[in-house]
Formats: sequence, structure tokens, C-alpha cells
Amino acid sequence: MNSFSKLQLAEPIARAVAEMGYLEMTPIQEQAIPVVLSGKDVMGAAQTGTGKTAAFCLPLLQILLKHENSSTSPARHPVRALVLLPTRELADQVAQQLKLYARFTQMRTAVVFGGMDMKPQSLELRGGVEILVATPGRLLDHIEAKNVVLNQVEYVVLDEADRMLDIGFLPDLQRILSFLPKKRTTLLFSATFSPEIKRLASSYLQDPVTIEVARPNQTASTVSQHFYSVADDDKRAALRQLLKEKGIKQAFVFVNSKLGCARLARSLENDGLKTTALHGDKSQDERLKALEAFKAGNVDLLICTDVAARGLDIKDVPAVFNFDVPFNAEDYIHRIGRTGRAGATGLAISFASATDTRLIADIEKLTKQKIELEAIEFESDKPRGRINTGRRTWEEERVSRESKYSNPSYSVPKLSKDPFFDKPYEPSVSEEDKAPWESTPARGGARNISANIKSKRKVAALFKS
Repeated sequence: MNSFSKLQLAEPIARAVAEMGYLEMTPIQEQAIPVVLSGKDVMGAAQTGTGKTAAFCLPLLQILLKHENSSTSPARHPVRALVLLPTRELADQVAQQLKLYARFTQMRTAVVFGGMDMKPQSLELRGGVEILVATPGRLLDHIEAKNVVLNQVEYVVLDEADRMLDIGFLPDLQRILSFLPKKRTTLLFSATFSPEIKRLASSYLQDPVTIEVARPNQTASTVSQHFYSVADDDKRAALRQLLKEKGIKQAFVFVNSKLGCARLARSLENDGLKTTALHGDKSQDERLKALEAFKAGNVDLLICTDVAARGLDIKDVPAVFNFDVPFNAEDYIHRIGRTGRAGATGLAISFASATDTRLIADIEKLTKQKIELEAIEFESDKPRGRINTGRRTWEEERVSRESKYSNPSYSVPKLSKDPFFDKPYEPSVSEEDKAPWESTPARGGARNISANIKSKRKVAALFKS
């Protein structure tokens, strides 16, 4: 690898890079930064976690440093670089990185995304910014509100472009790009290249330099991958057991639905684990707080949907669990890319049920790797001094009983018998037990009255007529 010192970056930028502890460039940085500095369009592909953010942030700052000024006039700080990202978390993360790289300069950076109040964002935009990081939907809101003008943009970056197309941002991208000057430099970065991405590049990039530092759809070699065959009802028990067996202190746990994400987080919290949920129905403030708690180590498990699968850079996360196999095979690559970042080792564990056969086959086809399903033995199933025969009896107890009764010195105690219970049934023949119609009627009285009709009782009269 080459050292950052060979790039001859401006002193404020080089000092920021050094203070962040970056000494050598990753392959994508080594190849992309010189091309961006030359002013050419770039179509860059690299597996997630390889430093794509610095690959476009550093050369943009270096080029735009010539516009640096201390003026308080908004007109002296027009938007000169636009960075578009698919999710709020990614936009916030890239903006934070940019501010760290530019902290020793007078370059202004800002970030706008949905789920937050527009007023503070509007005030910041009207004050002037050189580099704007945004999600497409919220940026269009500010354009329609006339809070931002993009007619002086020199560089536009489409980061995680494949994800933006997946979630339906193509019409928004086309509208935004129509507001930009036609003479500009366009940088497109993506973890994977699909036919749709290539069509987008052919429409908006001019003779781009293609930079591909890894085979498309390749998983990181530093991540150890395991697939366990687990029934849906046993997944939670399997997760708890593997966390204990492998001594995992922190991990991402990916599920396929928002409802499943919330339920799993609540269940694991009841089991005594420190968890937090991250999904699309959470407010932006809640999502940012969940990420900060996980980064600070206050939370053991981040239960999340694919909203967290792309680009989130959290250092030293030892493991990723796919509680549900993703519906899209490409999302599998992005999910497990949350661990094993920047050369560190990581562990990726996926739970596959009987209904996931097709999804597993899609992952095999995409990654060109044969997947072997492993069995997991639950601690509750392990023998504990007794052998389960599967017939709802314990072999050890049966042997004990047989040896007990086969002992000649042992005799079964005789129970005392009551002779009453040995007698045959004899119906009662007493007059009292007979039904009224079976009783012998008393003779006497009027002959014309039925024997079954009781005679009137004589009652003392209070008055005589």
C-alpha cells in the first residue's frame, strides 16, 4: 500500500488525516484519489468497508480548497460539491467524516435528511455551504422551498448508487441531476455493479474511469461465515446459545421485517440482554440515539433491518447474525460487511430454516461459494445423566425399576381389602327407597280415588264458617 504522504495533500487536510490515525491507503483509495484529483469521472466498485468515503472526500476537499474564504456572506459559499446517499444514517456518517477531514480548513459542510425539522437545515443552507451531503427526498424538499441553489456545483457523488436504485430513488435522482450544471465531474461509487447501475452511468457519466478493486459480489476474506439449520421457533434460543459459546460481546442482528425487529429486541431484552432496535418506523432521533448507544458500548445487540446493512462504519464489531436470511442475496454481502472492517477479523452467522432453500441458493450463486448447513445442539437437548429413549420414558429410571422388582428379597406390599367391595350389587327393596308409584297404596278412603293420588292432609282451621 501507498502512504497518504505520497498524495501531497494540503497541510490542513494532511494534518486531519494524520490525527485520525490513517497512515496507508486502501486499494480503492490508492486507485480512486489520483483519478478524482485529475478531474475525470469515476465509476468505483469495492466491497463494503474498504474506505470508499475517504476515496472521494479527500480529493474533493483538496480540489475545493481553492475556494476557501472567511467571508460571512452566503454568496461567497455556494454549494460546489453534492454527495447523495440512500439512507439517513449513511448521510449523517459521511457528513461526520467530512467535518473531521475539513476541521482545520474554513470549508463549510452541511447534511440534510428526512425525519428531522427542516427549519434548522434551512437556516444552515441559507448561510452558505461548500459541500452538501443529502438524501434525495429531503434535498428535493429544500430545492422546492428555494433554500438551496445547485447551479454552481462542480462535483456530484452518488454513493451506494445500487441501493438508491433498489429503493426507488431513480426519479428523484433524475430530477436532482437536472438542476446541476451539465459541465461537472460525476463520481459513482457502489459495492456492486448491476445492469441498472451501468445504464445510470452511461446516462450521466462522461467517459468514466472504472475502478474495481475486488471481484463483484465478493465477501470479505477476513469474515468467517457459518450457516446453521435452525427451525423458526428455535432461532432465539440458538442466538443466545451462540453468543454464550463464542463469547460474543457485541453484534448486529439482522431481521427481514420491522415488526420482527421490534419483537425480537423486546424478547431479548426480557432475557436480560442489552438490546436496541433500528428500523424504518423509528424516528430519526431514535435511530441516531440507537447507533450512538451501540457505538459507545452501552448496547450489546443492535437488532436491525436492512436500513443498517449499508455503509455503517462501526469499528471492532466482532460478529453479525442473520436472524433471517435476506430476501435479496446482495443484501447478504452488505450485512456481513458490518464486521471484519479495515482488515479486522469478523464472524458472520446465519440461521436458515426449511423455507430458506431458495434464498440460500441465491447467495451461493451470487458469491460463488458452496454453503454447508451446520447442525446446532442445544444445551437443553444434551443428556444430563439420563438417556432419553424418545418414548417419553427415561432408560435409567426404567432399568432402576426393573432391577428393583426383580430383586427376590423385595416383595410388593399387600393392601388390606374391605369385603364390602367384593360383594355383588344387590338393589335395595325397602319401602323408603321405592319410587312413589312403586309403593303399595294404603287401602281405605274413597274407592273412586286413584291409589296414586294422595289424600289431603287435615289442617287445623283458624275460623269456622
